[in-house]
Amino acid sequence: MQRNRWTTVCNCRTTECPICMDLSREGAYATVIIALPAYMFAVLCNLLLIGTIVSNRTLHEPMYILLCNLSLNDLIGISALVPRSVFDLMFEYGLITFPACVLQAWFMHIYGGATFFILSVMAFDRYAAICHPLRYHSIMSKTTLICLIASSWIITFVSLAVLFGLTLQYPICRREISTYYCDNVTILKLTCATDTTVNNIYGLFITGFFNAVALSSIVFTYMCILITCCRTSDSDSKSKAWHTCGTHLTVFVIFEISSSAIVLAHRFPDAPPVLRKIMGLAYVIVPSCLNPVIYGLNTKNIRAK
Repeated sequence: MQRNRWTTVCNCRTTECPICMDLSREGAYATVIIALPAYMFAVLCNLLLIGTIVSNRTLHEPMYILLCNLSLNDLIGISALVPRSVFDLMFEYGLITFPACVLQAWFMHIYGGATFFILSVMAFDRYAAICHPLRYHSIMSKTTLICLIASSWIITFVSLAVLFGLTLQYPICRREISTYYCDNVTILKLTCATDTTVNNIYGLFITGFFNAVALSSIVFTYMCILITCCRTSDSDSKSKAWHTCGTHLTVFVIFEISSSAIVLAHRFPDAPPVLRKIMGLAYVIVPSCLNPVIYGLNTKNIRAK
């Protein structure tokens, strides 16, 4: 199951690029045994969650529509990485065309960026529901919800289009991909670029921007929710508010840890290759598997359906 590392320099826009799997036979088997069932579980749970929300009119509320978007995004992320990686490991293939590499990288980044924005909108939705219950439906109207969801996807698409445009402007000089999956950093390493300062600055900028939007929105909304809960004397309302916020906060923390780990692994080239591979899989597998379970088990209306 282990393919030798190739160092041939050529243009992989028209040929297949070797992927560095760098795993022992035992490691490859263990990865397949863990990743494949996890992928099937995540796809099943997320599709079940989406189907439940779509098929029940009583769940056509902002919170559940946003949850539907989150599940769809989870499917994009895990499907971009796991099937291809499992196929390469099982059949000792380890080759990918340049267009397929770019496509995989695009969907991986879409998954990361959209998750931050969707979770931010979900935080705002909880803020409106708990802090302004009488005005909730006017604040989170159909038009507002559509605008917030559309903005989340559009901002992600435009930001990443610029990122990939900066990378793909360079000709390709190298052939071997240093990791077992493609992202913007690995594609940039394939190019002839000698000065990637602009790419690095913009990459760090949008990473910081995505994180800042999510963190600032969650800190602001949760502070307002905390103040509202402290002021109310209704214990049932307090309990419901903390339960709802706890579910959302758990999902955010899981994704934040997963995404931070993979970013740090890229920024420290001395990190063990095996660790980078584990972080890459955990980045999509852990949130995609846990999100539908957390929301399915902790949301009474969904559990009842």
